Amino acid sequence: QMQLAESEGGSVQTGGSLRLSCAASADTAGTYCMAWFRQVPGKERERVGAIYTRDGSTVYADSVRGRFTIAQENDKNTLYLRMNNLKPEDSAMYYCSARLSGGGCFMVSDFPYWGQGTQVTVSS
Repeated sequence: QMQLAESEGGSVQTGGSLRLSCAASADTAGTYCMAWFRQVPGKERERVGAIYTRDGSTVYADSVRGRFTIAQENDKNTLYLRMNNLKPEDSAMYYCSARLSGGGCFMVSDFPYWGQGTQVTVSS
């Protein structure tokens, strides 16, 4: 079992930066992968990016690649999402997620553990 808790999000202007963190109740080194998703009202939750714990490799959505960075600090049991050059279309509720066993790390259904979400708002 694992509980996840995102840090408070925030409001920034276009071009600004934010860093979200996600504290885990269990050893993140024991995860297979962790990911950040985001969702706006009326739309499906989409994966922003993921990190594979064993080798630290990361994948990102095309819309955020080059602007967002996912990092994992296993000694702190924390997942991070650094967001630079934010755009209004990045405004959403952001969720961290984790998967303990091997398998897909792509869809919402791949992840059994979720945080409660944190709001990010980017104004133009």
